[in-house]
Order: sequence, then structure tokens, then C-alpha cells
Amino acid sequence: MPLKPANKTDQSRESGTLYVVATPIGNLADITLRALETLRSVHIIAAEDTRHTRKLLSYYDIHKPLVSYHSHSQDRRGSELLRKIEEGQDIALVTDAGTPGISDPGALLIHQALEAELPVTVIPGPTALITALVASGLPTHPFAFLGFPPSRGKTRRRFFALYAFLPMTLILYESPQRLQPTLRDILASWGNRRIAVARELTKLYEETFRGTVTEAQSHFALEARGELTLVVAAADELPSMEDATDEEWDAASGESQAAETAISWQEELRSLLHDMQMTVKEAADQISRRHRLPRRMVYQEALRLKNSCFP
Repeated sequence: MPLKPANKTDQSRESGTLYVVATPIGNLADITLRALETLRSVHIIAAEDTRHTRKLLSYYDIHKPLVSYHSHSQDRRGSELLRKIEEGQDIALVTDAGTPGISDPGALLIHQALEAELPVTVIPGPTALITALVASGLPTHPFAFLGFPPSRGKTRRRFFALYAFLPMTLILYESPQRLQPTLRDILASWGNRRIAVARELTKLYEETFRGTVTEAQSHFALEARGELTLVVAAADELPSMEDATDEEWDAASGESQAAETAISWQEELRSLLHDMQMTVKEAADQISRRHRLPRRMVYQEALRLKNSCFP
């Protein structure tokens, strides 16, 4: 049985442990020996989809009680699982693929267990976002994982507006049915950047497309199959200052602060126009007053955004 954390209090020694177990994202061979040992030793396995997890367990001849824990059962089932841990049972939490807690309902159970001061141990392993990032050919640090974009409405528009200026590689998850709408929104909000679209990772028909957003639209003109991970190039960054003099560093620092200010008001302006549905005049007046910027400059930027992004 996996060792319990050594720093438990007297009270927590009487409880069980929530084991957060990473499982393969496709190829069943991509599982650690420690993960198999844990799955064989716990009292219960809580799975996002029991049918999916049963295939993995059958493959490795593991026979343990299996219960469902997904977005529709998490409120009721979560309290049951926490109570069992408090009573001394060890529970393994698994998701359909990869590491629980990353864009799946398991994050809530982990949070609740920590809030209740119950032991939580993570058994590391595969995750699609890191696999796709390394395969993308884009800079691997810094990066931001954005999860699944909202499906529609103002929250979706705000999502793409909010992350438009991040100077780091961006990673998203997406379903095959929504790939083309998401590529269109990336193009409209972030521009025709470099992108890698990874699908069926570690499986027989694994594919990683690398190119621009418009090239990805053409490549996936027909519906893509399999779960998708999108890795998108960063917004334009300031030039490298590795060999800069002190004077150049000082000047660049001022430029960087000015750029951050520009990003802040431009991003806010975009949100007012798109999410709040303000007119160009209303949005320009508000931004110019709040940031003490020339109204004419803000008004021209608002017109540009209105015409290019929100026709």
C-alpha cells in the first residue's frame, strides 16, 4: 500500500487518504507503477466515467469497488466520499484521461478534502497539456493553461478578450465539434498567430498540426476526431535585453510600464465595447477619464476595435 504522508496530525492518522491518480491520456501503457500500486491498494476508486475506467482496470486486472464522480453527481457523491475518508478508507480519484483536477470535476473534491484537512496525495503521471506543449515547438515557458473556453455568449467573448495580450504561450482544451468556432474566435481576438493543434495524443492516430491559425482552419476543414489540445503562440513581446546597457535597461523599463498600461486600457476598452455593448463614444469617454488618456487617441482605438473585431 502507498505510504501515508509522514506529517499527519494525530487526528488525521485515523482518517484515510484521497489519492489523486493520473491515468493514461490514450495509450494504456502510459501509467506509472506507483499508480497501479495505488489503484490496487485503495478501498474505493472514484471515476469520472466508470465505463471508461473499468477498461483500464480490466486491462491491469484490478478489481476494486468503482463509483462515479462527475459534474452531475459531485455534490451528493462528494460528501459521501469525504465521509468515507474521515472513517479511515483510502479513495483513489481518477478522471477519464490524464491528471484529475485539471478541467474536470475532480478539482472540487480535492478542494473539499483540503478544506476538511484530510490527507491528499497526488500520484503524478500523464497530462495532455504538457504533452501538447512539448510537441508544439512553441516556447515552453512561460505558459498559461486556459482550460476549455466558455461555450457561448458574453463569457466567451470576455474570455478571448481577457487573454489577448498575455506575453506567453497559451494552452486550451477543445472538443472536435467546437474546434472551428474556437479557431475563428482566436483569429478575430488574438490574430493569425502560430498554433499547434494536437489530437488523439498517444493513440494510434495521434496528430500534431503546426502552422498559423488560418492554416489550421483549412487543415481541419472537415471535423476533427478525438479530444484536442490547442497551443497558441504568445502575444508580441518586447525585444530581448540580454546584452543591454544600464541606460537601455532603464529605457526599456519605462517602455515596459507604458506597454502594460496600454494593454490594460486597451483590454478594458475591448471589454466595454464587446461585453458591455457600449457605444464607441461611451467607451472612449469612460476609458479616457479613468486612465487620464487623450480622448481622441482612445476614440480612434475604439473605432479600430469596433471595425476590426466587432463588425
